[in-house]
Amino acid sequence: MEILSNLGLGLETAFTLTNLMYCLIGVFVGTAVGVLPGLGPIATIAMLLPATFGLPPISALIMLSGIYYGAQYGGSTTAILVNLPGESSSVVTAIDGYQMARNGNAGKALATAALASFFAGTVATILLALFAPPLADLALKFGPAEYFSLMVLGLVASVVLASGSLLHAIGMVILGLLLGLVGTDVNSGAQRYTFDMPQLADGINFVIVAMGMFGIGEIIRNLEHDETRNLVMKKVSGLMLNKEDFKRIIGPVLRGTGLGSALGILPGGGAMLASFAAYSLEKKVSKNSKQFGKGAIEGVAAPEAANNAGAQTSFIPMLTLGIPSNPVMALMIGAMIIQGIQPGPAVMTEQPALFWGLIVSMWFGNLFLVVLNLPMIGLWVKMIMVPYHRLYPAILMFCAIGVFSLNNAEFDVGLMALFGLFGYICAKLDAEPAPMLLGFIIGPMMEEYLRRALLLSHSDPMVFVQRPISAVMLGLAVAAMAVVLLPSLRKKREEAFHEE
Repeated sequence: MEILSNLGLGLETAFTLTNLMYCLIGVFVGTAVGVLPGLGPIATIAMLLPATFGLPPISALIMLSGIYYGAQYGGSTTAILVNLPGESSSVVTAIDGYQMARNGNAGKALATAALASFFAGTVATILLALFAPPLADLALKFGPAEYFSLMVLGLVASVVLASGSLLHAIGMVILGLLLGLVGTDVNSGAQRYTFDMPQLADGINFVIVAMGMFGIGEIIRNLEHDETRNLVMKKVSGLMLNKEDFKRIIGPVLRGTGLGSALGILPGGGAMLASFAAYSLEKKVSKNSKQFGKGAIEGVAAPEAANNAGAQTSFIPMLTLGIPSNPVMALMIGAMIIQGIQPGPAVMTEQPALFWGLIVSMWFGNLFLVVLNLPMIGLWVKMIMVPYHRLYPAILMFCAIGVFSLNNAEFDVGLMALFGLFGYICAKLDAEPAPMLLGFIIGPMMEEYLRRALLLSHSDPMVFVQRPISAVMLGLAVAAMAVVLLPSLRKKREEAFHEE
């Protein structure tokens, strides 16, 4: 009965004209940035963070969440029609989706993607409602030692599951932790790593780092690859699936939803890992495995279900533990902090309307997305044809205005440009910026929990292994790093992230 009461509170919060409008805006923008290769939810949410200052917290989070899971829908459109994934999680969808389009089944591929995404999103929302409360209740029993160990595990998992070089991922996490130390030490009042610059006394603003690394950095990188997009067909028809199609996609959708839901909860997991894993699993268990790569409808259904389930269950650790499982969740935590909300298990008890309103809004968002994606396919087709060189001046302007509005300081704009250049260098060196962002967000919290734990234990470092939950999490972190460092497993990991 309690969960029904909570869902009733969430429905009351989400089902208002204002919040429904922001939900619709979020999923519409998310679909648009998913359709347009070169943008993506990370850069878009980073650009829109300053615009959320004046919004109510629940409306801001509903809109930003809609952008994230809406982009998973939109990314499949370009993957199917142009063989150019708008989102990294849609890379796998392009393999069979584009072949279906070339075979004259673009409508069926798009319908499969939309229906699989809606089903997976609905299931993930239910799982979020069921599992978030008990996890939050457990987290309320955590002490500083447990929280520190949990954050160590989260950072290790983000390293293990990051694409590219393991050494690069470790280096980026350490760099993020160091950047989080810039500013004034809360306990001693001493300034750290500010180089006598008063502008850095309060630390580096999270929005500046996010917009520089993912906004400006992406602009520079994408200008090198302003692809010429050739549509398979400019008018899509045949959006209805027949009975045989439904029979073929039921199993893949169910398996993709289950796998995506589980992987989405893991720190560093999320939609991209889920889509790769679901496609690989389906290729092994499907009766039509020989058709994979040639236009198998299962090859569209499984990854689309997985990436949407993974996108929405990634909210579970963010909402209950205050731990970001991927870069977008790190941005969401940044948005909560901007709104004066301390992320963690207390959110559910102190602000139940926000917690449950956000969960219920996801179901409305998934419903809006089905309506947006199929009847409005003509609009998305036209948007695909917009050359990137016409988009980047507007993106650059929004980034500059957004960062300047933080403190009305030119220094912030220059710092954003510096992080943009650094983001581009990281991309050229195949050093994924996501672990750095996670380290930057988690670093200050880790330091605070480390200090509290040592203070309570009279500076005894053994407190982290004497408390059972803390010891288990540290053990898992050490085991994960030890296992992934094995040469054979490291090779398989790199192959998995470069699968085409």
